This record gives sequence, structure tokens and C-alpha cells, in this order.
Amino acid sequence: MIKELVHDPIFLAQKSALADESDVETARDLLDTITAHKDTCVGMAANMIGVLKRIIVFASDGDHPIGDTFEVMYNPEIVKCSGAYQTKEGCLSLLGEPKPVKRYKSIKVKYQNSDFRERFKTFTGFTAQIIQHEIDHCNGILI
Repeated sequence: MIKELVHDPIFLAQKSALADESDVETARDLLDTITAHKDTCVGMAANMIGVLKRIIVFASDGDHPIGDTFEVMYNPEIVKCSGAYQTKEGCLSLLGEPKPVKRYKSIKVKYQNSDFRERFKTFTGFTAQIIQHEIDHCNGILI
């Protein structure tokens, strides 16, 4: 179900709890919501739709991740990063101009897949940037 986006910075600044098998519906709602916003959004975290759980979705169409393919991660955590750089980012949940942030060109993420099996995967480029932004959301970090 497509959900309304949360814009309350006090809510968004809260840390999210670990997700489990009972949160699969939230992941479906996230997928429906990001699909509805695919022209302007490449990633979402559950808190953006009002659920304080560590679930993210992001566009996963290769080097140019804008399209119709989205990946879900439960309980993502960056375990390794390299190649720090400065960039600017905006967010559908926050008003205003893009803000400066520090990101990494390459990240290794520990997460659970849709079967709640632990996985590790390395991401680079824009996809890595998207994932870092969404993990920040899970940690209550606003840009």
C-alpha cells in the first residue's frame, strides 16, 4: 500500500529498531511507496513512511540506479567503507535545498535478505551513496 511520507524532523531523528519477519508488510509498503515516487526518489527507509524499523529499499539498476528495480534490506549495517568524498543530497522527507554530506565511494554492507538470511555485499558509486543515506535514516541522522 502506498503510504504518506513523514516530514516531521523530530520523528525522523529517532533511531529505528531491528526488523524481523513480522515487518514484511512494511517492506511491501515501502516498495509500493517508492514505486509511486520513482521519478523523484531512489531510496527510502521505513521511518519515511512512519515505521521505526531498520528496513530500506533502493533502486538497484546498476550504475544509474533510476528505474523500476528496487532491492530491500532488513537491518543494514555498513561494516567497511573507503574513498571518502563530499557531496550534496536532498530528501523527500525534508524540505529545503540539498545539504553537504560526507559519503564513501565503496561500502560493504551486512544485512538480512527477504528470507532474513544474513548477507554481505559491496556497493560502489551512486548505489553506495543511496544506501548510506538510507542507513543514516535508520540511525536517526538527518542531512
